[in-house]
Amino acid sequence: MTAYRTIVVGTDGSDSSYVAVEKAAALAGVSGATLVVACAYYPTDDRDVAAAADVLKEEAYQVRGSAPTTEILRAARDRAAAVGAKDIIERAIVGEPVDSLLSLLKEVDGDLLVVGNRGLNTLAGRLLGSVPSDVARKSRSDVLIVHTVR
Repeated sequence: MTAYRTIVVGTDGSDSSYVAVEKAAALAGVSGATLVVACAYYPTDDRDVAAAADVLKEEAYQVRGSAPTTEILRAARDRAAAVGAKDIIERAIVGEPVDSLLSLLKEVDGDLLVVGNRGLNTLAGRLLGSVPSDVARKSRSDVLIVHTVR
């Protein structure tokens, strides 16, 4: 088996996505690969933030500006370093997760994409698609789907 040189892992800041980050980081650490930790997001305007704040109340900090993405990537980097990844790159990418991850994978010449399995076995995932199933179907590189939700 050929060692991976560049591993891309997606995170949305959820506990399950951090499990995927840790798995990707451990693999990057033992293979000496570069780990690219990515978080896809949509920019928000002030009206969207105000509407979300009304609904989310104390959780509204999660939708304000790029701060949530920056914090998600920092936490992912810390977790990745803790399990052995040495060369870690953080990337915030604008857009929906599947296309954004696949574009990033191509841009960095990644040879492995790692995602968690959240949404894979849900009714919504079966009807509408899920990040793990869509990237597995569309990727031209290897995909590792980490069982983060059982």
